[in-house]
Amino acid sequence: MRTNTKARYDVDEVLTTDELNSFFASHSTQTVLAIDKQVSDTTTFSTTSALDIAHLRTAIEECRVIKDAHEIALIRRANHISSLAHLDVFRAVATAKNERELEAIFVSRCMSLGARNQAYSSILASGTDAATLHYVRNNKAIEAGTLNLLIDAGGEYSCYAADITRTFPINGKFSRESESIYRLVLRMQMECYGMMRGGMLWEDVHAHAHRVAIDGLLKLGILYNGTPEEIFAARTSTVFFPHGLGHMLGLDTHDSGGHADYSDPDPMFRYLRIRGKVPAGAVVTNEPGIYFCRFMVAPAMKEGSKHAKYIDKSVVEKYWAVGGVRIEDDVLITEEGYENLTEAEKTVEGMEKLLQEGI
Repeated sequence: MRTNTKARYDVDEVLTTDELNSFFASHSTQTVLAIDKQVSDTTTFSTTSALDIAHLRTAIEECRVIKDAHEIALIRRANHISSLAHLDVFRAVATAKNERELEAIFVSRCMSLGARNQAYSSILASGTDAATLHYVRNNKAIEAGTLNLLIDAGGEYSCYAADITRTFPINGKFSRESESIYRLVLRMQMECYGMMRGGMLWEDVHAHAHRVAIDGLLKLGILYNGTPEEIFAARTSTVFFPHGLGHMLGLDTHDSGGHADYSDPDPMFRYLRIRGKVPAGAVVTNEPGIYFCRFMVAPAMKEGSKHAKYIDKSVVEKYWAVGGVRIEDDVLITEEGYENLTEAEKTVEGMEKLLQEGI
């Protein structure tokens, strides 16, 4: 097993914890790098060695940002398997009676293709529950008249994650309101793709997603009574798009190296899981969304809110049933652009065709 571990992970030596003390005692190591709180209680270090617990974690996290060819191949495989599992859910939704049935179909397909574990707990949110960003119940009956289903799910292959979200109409055909929001979110995603390349500033891409959202919501009449710049400056778009555009992806679904700053007072950037420039070789998610979450939208429309003058209550009433729309792909950043690793269908026409096949 020791030899196999050395070969698989390309390391110089592998020791068990009960061998470490004698190793350190017999070697004149000047500095030992370790990760705080991840050293066995039975391990001691020689008096000639200095213990550095401040730098190793940071160094590993930074190294994990840029993926090598092997890592990219594993993420690509996780995406291929997960995309096929999403396809199975598309085809089964017409006859499913409960969200958990669709979760079971997704997990079963992943397991059958070699993704034994899920990268994270799946989200299967029907109707207005799609407005809940991290919906966890997955047990609601799918009732007649429910417009959409949002599935955020990804398998894990050889420890590497996929993270894919699709939102689609349960009865096979988008309603007018649902389709308008879906096409807006898809436009947000595609315009952000146009900005993606090695060295891009992630805040700029995220801010552009908000500008596209504002433009679309103004055209739909959901936002009004202000210029795009006024609404952008007021951060009113965060009421409908409250999360970051994406995150690093790899060994963890929300992988390391993003340099998030959750203390940022600006609500547009506070929840970004990536800050600063993104290098070529990183794998990120591109996942814009628009949500009609009563918990967030209703207070923003009340008198006294700085957002109230920009939101037309009468128009919002037509969109509550949409719930939320999110579209999420996994993306390899290259020097000149990007490669979308996610194969799952996301065009309106393509999804409606697949959904009709299941009816």
